[in-house]
Amino acid sequence: MSPWSALLLSFGYVFLMLGLSEGMRRWRNLSPDFTRKFIHISVGMYSVLAVLVFDRWEWAIIPPAAFVVINFLDWKYGLVQAMTSSDRSNLGTIYFPLSFIAVIWLFWDRPELLVASLMPLTWGDALAAVVGRRFGRRLYTVAGSTRSLEGSLTMFVLSALSTWAALALFGADNPLGVALLAAAGATLAEAVSPWGLDNVTVPAVAALLLAWLYA
Repeated sequence: MSPWSALLLSFGYVFLMLGLSEGMRRWRNLSPDFTRKFIHISVGMYSVLAVLVFDRWEWAIIPPAAFVVINFLDWKYGLVQAMTSSDRSNLGTIYFPLSFIAVIWLFWDRPELLVASLMPLTWGDALAAVVGRRFGRRLYTVAGSTRSLEGSLTMFVLSALSTWAALALFGADNPLGVALLAAAGATLAEAVSPWGLDNVTVPAVAALLLAWLYA
């Protein structure tokens, strides 16, 4: 696929997900917290599309770089209600595409590591918050941020499953053992990260562990 066609497909995919989330919010009166998680997962899964349609990392970073700017404007002005957080101190939507750029740059020649390092953030972190808010009863606080054991368990299980699936999809060796270790590190990083910084620390820890384990 030509780079321009890949860019068109990439932006079309992301804007479609934004449109769907905003449509769901208006149609079913869903909370922005729910629709933000839908966007979070959809954008994280874009990593699979990116490694399939782009030939060079310089082109592949253009969509996440654009969304650093778009997400900053949304954070400042609330342009897309489905993506806007009620916590104005949380810059997670800006950190996410920055992490995406870093992972593309680091692992472009290792697509299995590129996709896998984003899976704990894409699935584990997103659904840990949902489960923790709804079912969390056993709470703990680290660095001023409160989590639940139920949410952290969800983080670990979904991080392990999604990382294993990504590694297996691209034919990596020993995907289950590696996924379990990466998930454990990502879960610990999420537990101690305040102010939306888990969108940086979770993929960073997962990427470092994956790079070390497959060195």
